[in-house]
Amino acid sequence: MGAGQRLVTDGGLETDLIFNRGIDLPEFAAYPLLRHDWGRSALRDYFAPYAALAADLGAGLLVETPTWRANPEWGARLGDDAAALREVNLRAVEFAAALGASEGQDAATVLVSGAIGPRQDGYVPGRPTTSTEAAEYHAPQVRAFAEAGADVVTAYTLIDRAEAVGVVLAARDSGLPVGISFTLETDGRLPDGTAIVDAIAEVDAVAAPDHYLLNCAHPTHVAQAFAGADEPPAWTHRVLGMRCNASRRSHAELDEATDLDDGDPATFATDHDVLGRHLPALAILGGCCGTDVRHVESLWRRVA
Repeated sequence: MGAGQRLVTDGGLETDLIFNRGIDLPEFAAYPLLRHDWGRSALRDYFAPYAALAADLGAGLLVETPTWRANPEWGARLGDDAAALREVNLRAVEFAAALGASEGQDAATVLVSGAIGPRQDGYVPGRPTTSTEAAEYHAPQVRAFAEAGADVVTAYTLIDRAEAVGVVLAARDSGLPVGISFTLETDGRLPDGTAIVDAIAEVDAVAAPDHYLLNCAHPTHVAQAFAGADEPPAWTHRVLGMRCNASRRSHAELDEATDLDDGDPATFATDHDVLGRHLPALAILGGCCGTDVRHVESLWRRVA
């Protein structure tokens, strides 16, 4: 990503598909849609408004592959072995690249990000891992992204710093730039209680990614990480992306929710104001759970 390049990305893919479009996603996995004509059509319909927004703003478009669950342990729950996952990860990058072209985007303004999700639950600390184990686990997905021509790898909703390091190591081995996105709880800390400043320092000390993002937390939750700070700390310049939830609910409440809390798009945008003051390098803006193109457009119009 070039210095100063602004990139529109999408909102809450899975929650939009489930609650707004009535599409069943077992295990919260969108990647099986790539295997069906109707599924690919649904994904194109979902992504098209974001491409139009980027074109209208004169910004770049970051297309995330729908592969957050396309890793071995989650894939196994859906009956997919290593060969099936490799095939769908390859197809996902090809789909994302074709999507940008089909929406009339200049190829120079479209980046394809191979999206990686956590091995375990994205909200609850699980079995401890090592960076070596995590690298081996995520390497097949990263290699598929590289082979298919992805521009970058991004791991979302991470809470395990060793897993973050492992993703970085796998990406470096495949020659791809990599972004790491941590998720935060309502107190502005990782779900295991770690401060984001410490999490970034811990990962950077071992295997620094190209940049960081924060996702799957409401803007007011993220703001708690900066409580009492007058000036942006040095680590904030490493955070290039923000993908917040529409809901102010905690992760535990979201896990139990049977309805979609999509909040108010205009308020969602204004709640980002404090984040812009504390995160001066922000260039990638989109949404996460509960958001759709209304939220992302409202956010970008306010930024513009």
